[in-house]
Amino acid sequence: MPSIATESRYDSMVYNRAGRSGLLLPAISLGLWHNFGGVDPRENGRAILLRAFDLGVTHFDLANNYGPPPGSAEETLGAILRRDLAAHRDELVISTKAGYRMWDGPYGEWGSRKHLITSLDQSLKRMGLEYVDIFYHHRPDPNTPLEETMAALVYAVRSGRALYAAISNYTPEQTRQAAAILRTLGTPCLIHQVAYSMLRRGPEEGLLQTLAAEGIGCIVFSPLAQGMLTNRYLTGIPADSRAASGSQFLRREQITAERLATIQQLNELAQQRGQSLAQMALAWVLRHPDTTSALVGASKPEQIEESVGALQNLAFSAEELAAIDKILAAEHD
Repeated sequence: MPSIATESRYDSMVYNRAGRSGLLLPAISLGLWHNFGGVDPRENGRAILLRAFDLGVTHFDLANNYGPPPGSAEETLGAILRRDLAAHRDELVISTKAGYRMWDGPYGEWGSRKHLITSLDQSLKRMGLEYVDIFYHHRPDPNTPLEETMAALVYAVRSGRALYAAISNYTPEQTRQAAAILRTLGTPCLIHQVAYSMLRRGPEEGLLQTLAAEGIGCIVFSPLAQGMLTNRYLTGIPADSRAASGSQFLRREQITAERLATIQQLNELAQQRGQSLAQMALAWVLRHPDTTSALVGASKPEQIEESVGALQNLAFSAEELAAIDKILAAEHD
């Protein structure tokens, strides 16, 4: 039977404006990078997604190659939308991306008009949608003129395939250039997807300031540092963890003795705040006034509940922020 959404789903979620746009996004968004592929149990993905919606999470983030196999996460979302959420489409913000390798041959990746529009058409077909709310260029292309890539995003919007244009993984200078082109073409850049966490603070070195100056929203991915900023690694590397399995995104050698000590100290501070480490990590990225939303993944509904629970305490004292900086700096001394 189709799920019936709870009437209280908007009661406690925080919604933030994406830059200088009219669009509000939930402070916690659900990413379908992992656990929604064709190799994963669809009913588990359905339970996660529906619990997220019941908690006010209205933004679901995908890319053409999410799976595995590539494309299957979009197929999973499409099936759940048709079964459970068709009546709520106008309450949802659905995003997808193109730019990483999706199919063989010279047009299966990067930033050409050919790749972007073809990929978006494929994504819409997989999800059974007439349009996505946000369409991203997933990564800069060093060989395609930026004007061509941005013009393709504008075409996606003007043709009705997408409502907003966005970028991901661009440097500050690339962001400024892309934003200028999009403004000239009459379709402003809505939002930039940024890898940012307590363990990955590179965006503080110019990118966050650029987004604020350009009026572009900021949505953070990997705010939990591939699980390192959760209780998963507090006592070492579990045998069934991502680090133990040889993931390309989190390797065993990254979990050093110094990193473990850092995580443990951060966890102690989180407990003093009445939060889990994951909740404090989410609150920390959301503390930045220009952060629109934090993207989280989940392997079970309870993890979504924990993430949304971070919104109960988003404030940091100056002493707490100083303590976090001290803990992080000590790892590199």
